[in-house]
Amino acid sequence: MRIFTEQHLKEYAEEHLEAKVALQDWVATVKKSNWACFADVKKTFNSVDNVGNQHYVFNIKGNDYRLVVVIKFTIQFVYIRFIGTHKEYDRINCSTI
Repeated sequence: MRIFTEQHLKEYAEEHLEAKVALQDWVATVKKSNWACFADVKKTFNSVDNVGNQHYVFNIKGNDYRLVVVIKFTIQFVYIRFIGTHKEYDRINCSTI
């Protein structure tokens, strides 16, 4: 898989050092993956949720952070839509993600 807007994750990790290792691990795992469907993602990350419209929510660092992505399986792309705490996630209008 290729990650689009990976720079956003790097910047977030530099600002939130407690999340840095977990985000680096997530990135490394995704880059090695070759997912064809949600079941493949679920095998790799058991706690991932499909929230509809090709959006998936990952719990990062023991559920301290949420990472929302769009996965385009046919072109092997992962688009970063949101990274933040659960509180930040709940504050935003999720329909804009």
